[in-house]
Amino acid sequence: MARTVLSERQEQYLFDVLSPLTEVQERLRQETHAHLRAAMQIGPDQGLFLGLLVRMLDARRVVEVGTFTGYSALAMAMALPPGGRVLCCDISEEYTAIARRYWKDAGMADRIDLRIGPASETLTRLLATEGPASQDMAFIDADKTGYDAYYETCLQLVRPGGIIAIDNVLWSGRVADPAVKDADTAALRALNLKIRDDRRVDAVVLTVGDGLTLARRKR
Repeated sequence: MARTVLSERQEQYLFDVLSPLTEVQERLRQETHAHLRAAMQIGPDQGLFLGLLVRMLDARRVVEVGTFTGYSALAMAMALPPGGRVLCCDISEEYTAIARRYWKDAGMADRIDLRIGPASETLTRLLATEGPASQDMAFIDADKTGYDAYYETCLQLVRPGGIIAIDNVLWSGRVADPAVKDADTAALRALNLKIRDDRRVDAVVLTVGDGLTLARRKR
């Protein structure tokens, strides 16, 4: 079975030619790559894909677990209609200070609600205040050992027909290597199998970035 493994030149073409960025997005990517843990940032192709999902769902309420310097939140906020909101969960004041700056530059700050603190607590509060099935979409890209708990709470938060997108599910191939047994890899393996067999959702794993699961809550 043939698979496309991108060379560095192909990836550069994908990012520079086929995944157009706004000027603010380009500056955010450059600052993140120059000074921080660039591998934690999604690619521009993923940003476009998340924005397309927002539009396809006609989403108004989106939850993000793990924000880093804010690229994914910005991509989704740009796709929202007026009055839409991305609620972001993160624990880092340092990284999200960069995010806030670029959100403001892009004119999207009023569409993004950043909550600093443990994501599990933020999601539980959101469930209590806005209720089950109150969100259209969720994007999970945070600590891997917390993914299962985030998935379960997001499954309550997302409306029937809504989407949960989960990043890094292939984990640079480590999930397919039985010799790798660290906690993050084990957590991702377990969640991958759980979602595969979860009758509450329709799901697919896409070979986008480092592996992206889409789980659609059944009606």
